[in-house]
Amino acid sequence: MMNDAIHDTHDTPAFVANAASWYEASARQRIDGLLDAGSFSEFLGPAERVTSPHLPLFDLPQQFDDGMVVGHGRLDGQPVFVAAQEGRFMGGAFGEVHGAKLTGLLRAARDTGKPVLILFDTGGVRLQEANAGELAIAEIMRALVEARVAGVPVIGLIGGRAGCYGGGGLLAACCSALAVSEQGRISVSGPEVIETNRGVEEFDAKDRALIWRTMGGKHRRLIGGADRYVADTPAAFRAAALALIGRAPTFDAAMLRAEQARLEARVERFGACKDALDVWRALGASAPEAIPGMPDEAFAALADQLQESPHDAR
Repeated sequence: MMNDAIHDTHDTPAFVANAASWYEASARQRIDGLLDAGSFSEFLGPAERVTSPHLPLFDLPQQFDDGMVVGHGRLDGQPVFVAAQEGRFMGGAFGEVHGAKLTGLLRAARDTGKPVLILFDTGGVRLQEANAGELAIAEIMRALVEARVAGVPVIGLIGGRAGCYGGGGLLAACCSALAVSEQGRISVSGPEVIETNRGVEEFDAKDRALIWRTMGGKHRRLIGGADRYVADTPAAFRAAALALIGRAPTFDAAMLRAEQARLEARVERFGACKDALDVWRALGASAPEAIPGMPDEAFAALADQLQESPHDAR
């Protein structure tokens, strides 16, 4: 089915954003606001009714796209593949069908050379499909790496309601580049998981300010876990996607060694910090307490000032 849409010849329509807030938008609204108007064509849409075989066993409702929208379109005239998670369905969690759709899209990108945009909005793997969901993450990761080895840029965009947790956080780290908004929380373990396993003294899952300054987009941008910080609008994410596609790093052994060295240096530099405020202070921020309340434009300027030297590793 994917091959039917790979060589489309539509003219490039004007860009029209139909949702004011990326955070509030649905998966399809985000796609419509990101791509050239009218250019998106969906694979395995709701009419196909490709649903999870596992949810009925738990007497849980299904969704006809299983919470994953995949297809192709154009970004400023450039053909791209796009995948968007619906955070309002089971928290955007990965299951067998949900994951298989993204795996197939990445394999098509590997074979055709089209860039991929992944709109993450997920709490991780579905508990009801634990084994299938974990396998899906592994298959997606392999397909993502194969696409990058083939020279395909894979850009992650993060700013949804569910954040980007669990396996989604691992996949985001494998992308060529990431753009986040303030709402773009990224972490492998979520707040409740950390508190349950390590205790409230380690992490208070009810402390919203702690969550946002530890896992939120501002912190991820400052420590180099994201490449662009954007406002909470489709237009801002679109501009970031255009910029990041053009500067996606190569995926080779040299890049991996550089990334490993950078991670080791980060642990050495910030390992003794007890709070994100300590990290920001160590980065050179003169008033770290003011960062959470900074307007987007002012924060983006500060992040550019404090960031590390340009590099291929993230």
